[in-house]
Amino acid sequence: MQLRTSRDQVHPVEMLPGLVRRTLVWGEKMMLCEFTAEAGVEIPLHSHPHEQVGFVQSGQVEFTVAGEIWIANPGDAYAIPGGVEHAAKFLERTILLELFSPPREEYA
Repeated sequence: MQLRTSRDQVHPVEMLPGLVRRTLVWGEKMMLCEFTAEAGVEIPLHSHPHEQVGFVQSGQVEFTVAGEIWIANPGDAYAIPGGVEHAAKFLERTILLELFSPPREEYA
């Protein structure tokens, strides 16, 4: 459990070339992460049991969720239920804030 932190104190993790995660804070039931992705980065189709909700702080990303394709822009929010296949393609440099519930142990 990480009850409070400053973004500047969080160690960045490069998950894929051009995709960086910062796990900001987490409790027993949820986790908050920041993702920064360069244009052209693609997260392949995958699923996980965690519910995922997010907010596009800047940039533009194309999501595929349960076979539906849509583009998210700054100010857009979204929810991806646990167990649903999803993918992302970053159309420009993008910053996302995402919550996972329950927390993803591999991100702590």
